Amino acid sequence: MAHSDRAVLRVSGPDSLNFLQGLVTNDVTKLQNGLVYAALLTPQGKYLADFFLVPDGEDILIDADAAQAPALLQRLSMYKLRSKVEIAQTDLVVSRGIGNPPDGAFADPRNAILGWRGYAGQPGDEADWDALRVAACIPKSSVELTPDTFILEAGFERLNGVDFKKGCYVGQEVTARMKHKTELRKGLAQVLVEGRAPVGAELTSAGKAAGTLYTQSGGRGIAYLRFDRASEAMQAEGATVRYPA
Repeated sequence: MAHSDRAVLRVSGPDSLNFLQGLVTNDVTKLQNGLVYAALLTPQGKYLADFFLVPDGEDILIDADAAQAPALLQRLSMYKLRSKVEIAQTDLVVSRGIGNPPDGAFADPRNAILGWRGYAGQPGDEADWDALRVAACIPKSSVELTPDTFILEAGFERLNGVDFKKGCYVGQEVTARMKHKTELRKGLAQVLVEGRAPVGAELTSAGKAAGTLYTQSGGRGIAYLRFDRASEAMQAEGATVRYPA
């Protein structure tokens, strides 16, 4: 199945790897093993965009949310300065499927349940991708991932989207401090949902704000929770929400 909600950028030139290595949350040298899931952050450590880095010969492709791609291209171009790189939009189409990757495709590094991603016209599979995301508590850009998101609260360590040994990148200081000096008091988690509530509905527990309910499927959902207030009797408009799931 082809995904029109994705766009693919191409980074080319002799400085491509080092250029991206100094910007994104993951270790770009891992491209020798397949896809690299990563994010670009603000200097304050908040989310700007998440994407897959894709090896393509001497070039690196960026598989990004189509709605975020223009701003991502602009931001990367701003950081380019004197680096010997070129960044351009491509007309490549992303395909996705379940199971083992076909020739030329790559396993999704976030979770095996998400199958593979292809960029060379591989025929994809029809699947309920939201159901799979909910089953593995995997956030999506512009839904669970927002400009207020800190990536560790969104599970990026579990999703193989951040590397704590690679050295500096934009937003690294805040991310490292959250990793080593604090216990996460808020974050995304899977919840049980009885009934239905709109994406973005406020969660309350004993009359106090406890978080936000996002994508739902099959009686489960992804929620952003204040863990000190999360309970087995939360409300989100017409739904009863329980944590832990």
